[in-house]
Amino acid sequence: MLVSISGRHVEVTPDVREYAEKKMAKMPRYYDRIQAIEVILDHESENFSVEVVVSADGAPFVAREVGPDSFALIDLVSDKLERQLTKHKERFRNRKHMNPRPDKEPL
Repeated sequence: MLVSISGRHVEVTPDVREYAEKKMAKMPRYYDRIQAIEVILDHESENFSVEVVVSADGAPFVAREVGPDSFALIDLVSDKLERQLTKHKERFRNRKHMNPRPDKEPL
């Protein structure tokens, strides 16, 4: 899994880079088919924004947050991605066992 961290209009400090890498390293726990993760930090007027794009199974998962503290934003974005990846994994793995017609009894 490839993790790339970049900054737009802002210098990415080693502390922020290390924290983001640590948080993104946990993503394969929620979905094991992740190929790449891209973290983009941006500085907009007085706020920071953090956007994370996770490439898995040809489908991108995207989460974005805006606020004054980049560390808190990384936490919020990782929580959003955990929910997205878990929901996708449950759908993908359980699709064969779903009852397509709820009015009928399963065979």
